[in-house]
Amino acid sequence: MAHVAKVDAEIGLLARFLQGRKWYGVEWYMTVIGGFIVVFIVVLTLLTFFTPRLAPYDPEGMVGDPFTPPSTQHIFGTDQLGRDIFSRIIYGAQLVLQVALLSAVFSLVVGVPLGLLSGFLGGRLDRSLSLLMDSIYAFPGLILAIALAALLGAGVLNMSIAIAVVYVPIFFRLVRGQVLSIKEELYVEAAQSLGARGRTVLWRYIFPNVIPSIVVVFSLNIADAIITEAALAFIGLGVDPSRPDWGYDIYRGRSELVGGRWWPVTFPGLAIALVALGFSLFGEGLSEILNPRLTET
Repeated sequence: MAHVAKVDAEIGLLARFLQGRKWYGVEWYMTVIGGFIVVFIVVLTLLTFFTPRLAPYDPEGMVGDPFTPPSTQHIFGTDQLGRDIFSRIIYGAQLVLQVALLSAVFSLVVGVPLGLLSGFLGGRLDRSLSLLMDSIYAFPGLILAIALAALLGAGVLNMSIAIAVVYVPIFFRLVRGQVLSIKEELYVEAAQSLGARGRTVLWRYIFPNVIPSIVVVFSLNIADAIITEAALAFIGLGVDPSRPDWGYDIYRGRSELVGGRWWPVTFPGLAIALVALGFSLFGEGLSEILNPRLTET
């Protein structure tokens, strides 16, 4: 009986999931397609950690003639050093997701608490933090990331920090704005009038209502960080050049386009576009679904 009940519950969950197409329309498809891409790239990255022979060739070794065009032996061709491009793309996902996830986590860990405190406490703290974040936000994001990456030096951690600084103001401004709005709600005022401590009001009544927006921005942040990481790697501010890196592979192959060798640039570029698109679709679709105005009839 327990097994039957579990199966019925799973069928019911699947039915509600499929009914989302009627409730949300295009946003449902955006979220599902984006989620599929995200899950695929995350699973692929995890497999490369635990299954060293996942790729057909050593991504850092010479396995064929330089600039071999796509074929049955090398489906994406080889680069200028005779390395298999398909294998490098598979293993390059490790570095791209490492930097993107770390930078998103760093910016979330710093930006969200500061936004909560700034919006809730107000006063001089709010004015000072807002001025600081507006100063950072005033810089073009890519230029600021380039300057910080050049200052900190190469490495996954340094690149993640350089990118994270760019996105801290985004989390801060989002959370601060929502806190300023939520703390005026009646249930928050009621909790305060009943003697609830400020810390309790902030974490029990305000923060849970901010989480959906944080999830959306986090996903979109990863998509933007992937492109920023590729840009830093393209100009030589990435990690060790011997490591598979989509942005650096595009840099190495760009000069071969005039000779008709399009594959060293095309396939890493498509990988960047696909992964960034997946996180963007997931974040945008989730943003629309979590918007309560869409469910109003």
